[in-house]
Amino acid sequence: MITREIEFVARHLFSTYPTITITGARQSGKTTLARTLFPELPYLNLEELATREFALSDPVAFMRKIETGAILDEIQRVPNLLSQVQAIVDEARKNGLFVLTGCSQFQLMESVSQSLAGRTALLQLWPLTIAEAQLFGGQWSLDELMFRGFYPRIYDQDLSPTRVLGDYFGTYIEKDLRTFAQISDLSSFQRFMRLCAGRVGQLLRRSIQNDNQEVDIDLRSKQHRILAAALSCQHSQTLGQDPQALLS
Repeated sequence: MITREIEFVARHLFSTYPTITITGARQSGKTTLARTLFPELPYLNLEELATREFALSDPVAFMRKIETGAILDEIQRVPNLLSQVQAIVDEARKNGLFVLTGCSQFQLMESVSQSLAGRTALLQLWPLTIAEAQLFGGQWSLDELMFRGFYPRIYDQDLSPTRVLGDYFGTYIEKDLRTFAQISDLSSFQRFMRLCAGRVGQLLRRSIQNDNQEVDIDLRSKQHRILAAALSCQHSQTLGQDPQALLS
């Protein structure tokens, strides 16, 4: 694994908070980062059916087995565990206990803010930076980098970005949006995403051009809020102007 730029910050915060919570888009490297930085901690993946069922059926017994600390991957799958994490860190009164990771911000941040306010540091892991991508040894132009995207797996295994990103989008639509965001009109959201894909790195304003026609975009709509929650855009507010979003 290459060295991620966020590593120093993550180590420091883990020594000064009882827990750290690493969020980010799927496949941005959260699990790899956590297991690389903290190999001494037991690792539990809440995507695994047996592990998740144990945590759901008896969260007290589940947490009793790891009360000295652990990495809890995909914590959004069992948000009720956060109450038990709170109880343990309040009792222990020490830093460096738990590393929580989660990719679905639709529910995760609300749960964390309710249960672990003041007890966890929040880290947002984005896909690779240009400097990180270049550590894989390739000599790519800026256009090539834009085409490949910046998900670590594409560079680590030298995969086809067209295939990987196509599969990624299909998984994202089916697993995250349908499950967590309760999107019913997926085709409409897919059209919205295609419009945004052609404007990466640009400001998304109230209206954009599509096939020489002006298309109105409500920046306060559910679609836009979901895009922001999924870490695909960042809000920008200019004094005296309408709200905008920077697409990433």
